[in-house]
Amino acid sequence: MNEPIVVAIEGVGDVMFRPDKRSKRLSIRLKPFEGVQVIYPPGFPVKSAFDFVNEKKEWIKKARIKMEARESDLTLFDETTQFKSRSFTLKIQKAPRNDVRLHLANGYLNVYYPQHLNVAETPIQEAIRYGIEEALRREAKRYLPTRLHQLAIQNGLRYKQLFVKNLKSRWGSCSGVDNINLNLHLMRLPDHLIDYVLLHELAHTVEKNHGPRFWALLNRMTGGQAKLLAEEMKQHRTKIY
Repeated sequence: MNEPIVVAIEGVGDVMFRPDKRSKRLSIRLKPFEGVQVIYPPGFPVKSAFDFVNEKKEWIKKARIKMEARESDLTLFDETTQFKSRSFTLKIQKAPRNDVRLHLANGYLNVYYPQHLNVAETPIQEAIRYGIEEALRREAKRYLPTRLHQLAIQNGLRYKQLFVKNLKSRWGSCSGVDNINLNLHLMRLPDHLIDYVLLHELAHTVEKNHGPRFWALLNRMTGGQAKLLAEEMKQHRTKIY
């Protein structure tokens, strides 16, 4: 069996059996949106591959549950995806090419992917996410330093250095020596929430915890809207996938 085939395995579902000349041994691979794949060297006995799957049924079932849970948290980017930042809109389209091309211009992040491939395939999804993050990084480095400086002057506050990062779980942070870290994914938020996060971190240059004095300061800087803005922030996630 030297060509990929898909076989329905009882208790497991569809499994792709795929030869790979780079493979040195039989293995099972599970990736989001790609299902279960059995990889083996060309010329490997078919029956042995089937037997291997049957032996590993319980493990595959458990791994598949975890993978499906991860899939539910992932954004599957395709031609219908609506994604915008402050300065660009994502546009995905097929093209007669053999690789993925990213082009940021005129308010659009254009992604061109090979028309003979499925957009859900992992390399294409990874290229799209890479393009989004790099576009957000450029935008954040243009916008956030100036806006943070403006808000600091308006409120009579000082910070030392600003770092723009791809933070995994926080929108921002302020160190004990008043260095501020801001998440490049802030560029996906509306302007009033970007300002809220920046003011939140500036408030930490004075109040290092989230006690009553911190909220009183932040409330003054946000026109009495601190708690409402904090609640609104809960509708947004730092991760897009």
